Amino acid sequence: MEFQYHDIAGMIDHSLLKPTLTTEELEAGCQLALTYEVASVCIMPFYLKRCAELLKGSTVKASTTIGFPHGGHTTYVKQIEAELAIADGCEELDMVVNISRVLSGEWKYVADEIAAVTKIAHQAGPKIKVIFENCYLDQVQKIELCRICGELGVDWVKTSTGYGTGGATIEDLKLMRAESPPEVQVKAAGGVRTFDKLLEVRALGVSRVGASATREILDHCRERLELPAITCE
Repeated sequence: MEFQYHDIAGMIDHSLLKPTLTTEELEAGCQLALTYEVASVCIMPFYLKRCAELLKGSTVKASTTIGFPHGGHTTYVKQIEAELAIADGCEELDMVVNISRVLSGEWKYVADEIAAVTKIAHQAGPKIKVIFENCYLDQVQKIELCRICGELGVDWVKTSTGYGTGGATIEDLKLMRAESPPEVQVKAAGGVRTFDKLLEVRALGVSRVGASATREILDHCRERLELPAITCE
């Protein structure tokens, strides 16, 4: 095989963003992430502090969303969200761009907002992923966002929230990888539900995927590698 188990597990941001998520499901989701040793848990902001407590001392990072899911928060609110998230133990921020401003071609506004939140994240230590929500954008807009994010030194560009009209596509992932500097990583979100699909996007240069089907993906990975099955309640 061209990969080890931890290469694959380390690509997964375990998504716990359903609005119907209960406290019990939060606890179980974090335990699953710890057991399978994924990259991070991406949780709604109000659960973040508890999530960070549960993951403390492990290699699994606590992450949360900024301006989720439509990106329509004011820049000031996104900045406050970032500051509060970092205070609650967040290690990675997933920020949605202002989609309306992108569609309006107001690139200075878009760039200033990404810069403001990126500055807060990087000054405190956490990394930042910028979500484009590609299903609403044309190719020119996606390329311009890649250019802006590259110039601002964000850590990842990300395809989607999972709550738009479409998720990650192979075409978009190829474009984002090609149009972003090598140091900017690419995250696929929405639609990566199987191990084989994860391998497909990995081959394109994707380094992270947002997934709720984490158990299924990694059980299949371990089966393919002939590793013992993991037991997790």
